Amino acid sequence: MSKSSTGVGGINGLLHQPRAVYAVAFACVVSFMGIGLVDPILPAISSKLNASPSQVTLLFTSYLVVTAVAMLVTNAVSSRVGPKWTLIGGLVLIVVFAALAGSSGSVSQIIGFRAGWGLGNALFIATSLAVIVAAASGGLASAIIMYETALGLGIATGPLLGGILGNISWRGPFYGVSALMAISLLATVVFLPKTPKPDHPTSLLAPIKALRHRGLAIMGVGALLYNWAFFTMLGYAPFPMNLPAIDLGWVFFGWGVLVAIFAVFGAPWLQKRFGTGPTMYAALTLFAVDLAVIAVWPTNQTVLIAAVVIAGIFIGTNNTLTTQAVMIVSPVERSVASAAYGFVRFIGGGLAPYAAGKLVEALNLHVPFAIAAGTALLAALVLSTAHKSFVAADEEVAREERVIVESSEGDTALLSA
Repeated sequence: MSKSSTGVGGINGLLHQPRAVYAVAFACVVSFMGIGLVDPILPAISSKLNASPSQVTLLFTSYLVVTAVAMLVTNAVSSRVGPKWTLIGGLVLIVVFAALAGSSGSVSQIIGFRAGWGLGNALFIATSLAVIVAAASGGLASAIIMYETALGLGIATGPLLGGILGNISWRGPFYGVSALMAISLLATVVFLPKTPKPDHPTSLLAPIKALRHRGLAIMGVGALLYNWAFFTMLGYAPFPMNLPAIDLGWVFFGWGVLVAIFAVFGAPWLQKRFGTGPTMYAALTLFAVDLAVIAVWPTNQTVLIAAVVIAGIFIGTNNTLTTQAVMIVSPVERSVASAAYGFVRFIGGGLAPYAAGKLVEALNLHVPFAIAAGTALLAALVLSTAHKSFVAADEEVAREERVIVESSEGDTALLSA
C-alpha cells in the first residue's frame, strides 16, 4: 500500500483507532440507520394507518427539521455539560423516542415521536463528529473517513434492517433501532473517557454567526439544495416502486452499499486525481442527470430501481468531500461549523419529502423529481463560487498528509536505530 493511503481514503486510518472512536462510530452507524430505516415501511405505514403518502413523508420532515433546528443549541449544551454527556443525552432520547414510535397507534403519533428522535439525533450527530475528530489518530482526514464510513454503513444497513423487520411488522424497525441504540449507549458510557469541557461556553448564536463566513455560507446553501434533491429521492421514491418492504429494503441496501464504497474509496481517489471542487461539481451534475431520468420515467419500476441504486455513487462521493471541506474552510471551531452546516442542510432534507408528496397530489409524479434534478444542478453552480476554498482545502489535506507521513518515517527511523 502506498504512503498516500494514509490520507483521506486511507484504510489504515480505519484500522488503527482508539476504542473510544470505534464506540462512537458504532453509535453513528446506528444513528444513521434512522435516516433510511423508515424507507421500506413508508407504503406499509400508509396502508395500515390509512394515511396519504404526503402525510407519511412527515416522518422525514419532523425528524430532520427538528434535527436542523436543534443543531443550533448542541454546542451550547456540549460546552456546558461536556461532549460525553451530550452524546449520552442524545442517545437516551433516541432510545426512548424510537421505542415510542414503534408503540404508536396513528401516523400523527409517529410524526411527533420522530420529532423527539430528531432532537436526540441532533445532540448526537453534531457532537459525535467533533469527538471523532478530536480522538481519532491520523489527523482530520482519517477522522472524516471514519465518520463517513459510519454514515455509509448506517445508510446501507438501515433500509435493509427496516425491510427485514418491516416484513414482520411496520413497528419492528423502530424497536430494532431502539435496541441497537441502547447497545451504543452502553458502549459510549464504557469506552468513551470523560471529555473535558471547552475553555468557555459556546453562545447560542455561535452557529448563526458562523454562517457570516462566506465559505461556510456557500457550503450550507449548496448542501441545502443538494439535500433537497437527495431526500426527495429517499423520501418519495419508495411509493412508485410498488414493492413489498423486504424488496424495498434490498433496493436501498444496494444504494447504501454504493454510498459507503464511494465515501470510503471513490471520493478520496477522485479527490487526489481531480481535486475536491471538480469532483463535487461532477458528482452533483451526474446526480442531477440521474434524477432527471427518474423524472422522465417515474413509473418504470426497472428504471426507477436502477436510478436509485446508481445515485449512491454520487451521494457517497459528495458526502465525504463536503464534510471534509466544511471542517477546513470555516474559521470557527469545528463543532460550531458542523452545527451551522447541519442546521442549513437538514432544513432542505426535512422539507423535501413532504413537498414531493404535495406536488404529486397537486400536479403529477414527474414534478418533484424534476425539481430535485434542478436543485442538484443548482447546488453544483452555487458550490463552484467557492472554488478557491476547495483549492485551499485540498492544500490543507495534502499538507496534513505530508506531516503524517514524515512523522511515520521519523518513528520508523528511530526504531531502526
